[in-house]
Amino acid sequence: MVDVLGGRRLVTRDGAAVEAEAALQNKVVALYFAAGRCAPSRDFTPLLCDFYTELVGAGRPPAPFEVVFVSADGSAREMRDFMRELHGAWLALPFQDPYRHELRTRYKITTTPKLVVVKQSGEVITDKGRKQVRERGLACFQSWLEAADVFQNFSA
Repeated sequence: MVDVLGGRRLVTRDGAAVEAEAALQNKVVALYFAAGRCAPSRDFTPLLCDFYTELVGAGRPPAPFEVVFVSADGSAREMRDFMRELHGAWLALPFQDPYRHELRTRYKITTTPKLVVVKQSGEVITDKGRKQVRERGLACFQSWLEAADVFQNFSA
């Protein structure tokens, strides 16, 4: 992800800034394109939150996985409210960062929600992450991990 988000700052649900390189290094990264006003986003986000919590929050050791929220909300306030209400403890590209639009174009996002799982290089592992999480649950992470080519000391 250094190739895609290198040099950028991401924000936590609480608004703290973190460096993308440090936060995403040697991890499978899922770009989550969603919006709080979108009913399918509001439906899927709690499921993604549980998936993330089980892998990262409850996993021992935590899985090398990170979600980066790329908001399709209409304002920074809508984005903040959506993050506080439903999101897991994952990261987000700041609303004011124009790179949000470039990512939507790069990954051909035409509808939300969309969960695009990528390698460190930004190459797509799957653009059907939402469907895979719904249908396969935690089992889909192992196939993402194998395809990601990240240094690992982790087994699902």
